[in-house]
Amino acid sequence: MSSLLPEKAVHSHANGSFSQSAKVNKSVAPALDLSIGEAEDDSDIRAKYRPFILDHEDTASDWVSELELDTVIDLAQANLEMTGSRLKILVLYGSQRQRSYSKLAAFKAARILYRLGCDARVYNPSQLPIRDSVSTDHPAVQELRELSLWSDAHIDWIPLSTGSVNGGSQSFNTVNSLRILGRWIRIIPTAFNGKARLLLSGNRDRLVDCMEELVKYTILMRPHHALFGDRYSERKESAAKAVKNFSNNAVN
Repeated sequence: MSSLLPEKAVHSHANGSFSQSAKVNKSVAPALDLSIGEAEDDSDIRAKYRPFILDHEDTASDWVSELELDTVIDLAQANLEMTGSRLKILVLYGSQRQRSYSKLAAFKAARILYRLGCDARVYNPSQLPIRDSVSTDHPAVQELRELSLWSDAHIDWIPLSTGSVNGGSQSFNTVNSLRILGRWIRIIPTAFNGKARLLLSGNRDRLVDCMEELVKYTILMRPHHALFGDRYSERKESAAKAVKNFSNNAVN
């Protein structure tokens, strides 16, 4: 692979910066796109985890390809050039129905993230067993765990009938964010047409905003991931366990 950057992005960023014509008149410039090209992508991963990718004809007319996302794409491209790695985003949905709004919205979110240069992968929950009904060694459970550990960030597009989210005990955690974000992004009831396209609306704009902000936040926070997992209470607990284990080993 000669370059980490897709051909379209290289063409839009001559010599690593915008051309003068693109600066002066963005309306005629080609839409910037950092998605992984088919030749660059792993064929097995593409077939299994990227069901959101459209064929060439549909991609050309898809609203995602026409979004003005220059600022976040510039940030993503600079991060890609600096780190040599794409953001790894796991997209989840919980519905098992063939035509599910959660699933359709997850695919739309994944397409936006993909265009922003993310290694976006969608997990199909169809083989996932009911919680605690089988051993945790179940292949679908292990696959989900591995994807979770692999990822830098998650999109959890799940249907919530009560608006509640379980779990979370630290002063800052994902659950707190889910409670807030769920109120802001709203419910998408009948916003899809017969071709599973999300129609132009404020809800669609909010979806784009959310994906754009996720990429920005993840790029800024990824270098400091370990820092936010280092808490006094947990260090204290680990030290106490170490002392106890040392004492037990000394006695034995």
